[in-house]
Amino acid sequence: MSTSFLIFFHVFIVYNEKTNIINIEGGAQMPRNKLSGPEKIARKTISENLKYYSRNYTQKQLAEITGIPASTLSGYFAQRSTPNAGTLEKIATVLGVKKSDLDPRYKINQTSFPSNTEYLYQSDSVAKHIPLIGEIACGDPITAEENVEEYITHVFPKGQVPSGELIDLRAKGHSMEPTIPDGSIVTIRLQPEVEDGEIAAVQVNGDTEATLKRVKHIDGLVMLKPDNDAYDPIIITPNNPATIIGKAIQFTSKL
Repeated sequence: MSTSFLIFFHVFIVYNEKTNIINIEGGAQMPRNKLSGPEKIARKTISENLKYYSRNYTQKQLAEITGIPASTLSGYFAQRSTPNAGTLEKIATVLGVKKSDLDPRYKINQTSFPSNTEYLYQSDSVAKHIPLIGEIACGDPITAEENVEEYITHVFPKGQVPSGELIDLRAKGHSMEPTIPDGSIVTIRLQPEVEDGEIAAVQVNGDTEATLKRVKHIDGLVMLKPDNDAYDPIIITPNNPATIIGKAIQFTSKL
C-alpha cells in the first residue's frame, strides 16, 4: 500500500444538538427544509420511466403483483415520493427491467460519483447530493455493497462545502465508538492517502471488504486502529494488504 503520512493530526469536531450532525473537520450543516433540485428531477424521471415501462399494467395490477400499497405506488407515478432501492428492485423485477432503467442514478459506479452542487433559497447555503453506498463495518469487517442505496442531500454554509468527490457510507458496529456511533451516516472524501491518525474507509481482505478505522504508524507498522479499546487493531502486512478508499470528514447520527 502506497500511503504517505504526517506525524501530527488534530480532529476538530462540531456538534449541532438540534440536528445531531457531527463534523469531523471544519464546517457545519443545516437541516433539509425543502426537496432539493436533483431530487425533484429524479422524481420526474422515475415517474416518466414508470409510466413507460408499466404501460401494459394498471397501477392496481402493479400494486397487487409487487405487494406495494396502491397509495404508495401512485405517489411514485405522481412525483409525490421517491422509491427506495428495495422498492425499486421489486418494481423493476416485475417489469423485467433494471433499477437503473427506472432511476438512472443507479448507473453511477464507484469511479464517477456525482457531486451536484446548487444554491438553496437564494441564501448562503449550498447543497450537495451524495450517494449512499451500502454499509461499512466498524468492528468485524463485512462485505461492502457497491450499489447506490439512495442519495442524501447535505446542506453546507457557503464557503464550507467539502471539496473532492464524496460518498456516504453507513457505519455498522461499535469499534469506532464513542467517536462514531453504530448506524451513523459517514461522509467519505475519495482519496488514496490519509495522514497519520485520520479516520479512513479502508478496503481489506483483497479489497473485498471494507472497514472504518483510524490509520496509525507505530514502530514501523501500519495499523488500522479502532477508537473502542474493546476491539483489536488490524495490522497491515504484505500478506494482509489494505487500500484506502478515502478520508472520513463528517458523520450524522440519530438520537
